[in-house]
Parts: sequence; C-alpha cells; structure tokens
Amino acid sequence: MSNSGKDFTLGLVAGALLGTAAALLYAPDKGSNTRGRLSYQLSKYIDDINRLIKKLQDEKNKFSSDAKQKGDDVVTDAKKRADDLIKEAETLLENIEKSKRN
Repeated sequence: MSNSGKDFTLGLVAGALLGTAAALLYAPDKGSNTRGRLSYQLSKYIDDINRLIKKLQDEKNKFSSDAKQKGDDVVTDAKKRADDLIKEAETLLENIEKSKRN
C-alpha cells in the first residue's frame, strides 16, 4: 500500500473512533444501557473474529496438508525416476564393458 493509502486508512480509522466517541458522549440513553449494548456488540464481534480465525486456520491447515501431499508425490516420483536412470546407466556401463571385452 502506498504512503497516501496508509495515511488515508489511518485517517479513516481515527475519524471513525472520534465519531464513535462523540456519538457516545451525546447519546440520549443512560450510560449503563450504552455500556451494556457496547459490551454485547463487542463480545459479538470477538466471537465473529474468533470464528473467522478458526476458519482461516482450518483452511491454512487444509492447504498445507494438500501442498505437503503434492510435495511428497513429487519426491516419490523423482526418486523412482532417479532409480530408473541409475539402472539404465548401469546397464549401459555393463554393455560397454562387454563390448570392450569382445
């Protein structure tokens, strides 16, 4: 994000916080009611965030296990191909040795 984008975002967040504080100060409701509603909303947001974090962790674990499996498959395939190449090279060397003897 560019510097002006960061400054804009910071200004937006600061303005939202100041606006919220001003609205709370001039709210017609009793402080205890306002605090109760804020507490309820905050706990609701925290629950939502925790669910989102859990979902993101599950997705990360799924992608990690998929990537690990694909990596293991690639390694297994590479080992098999390397073994096949070694066998071919040994066969060629044996044939060369035989042809030199004859």
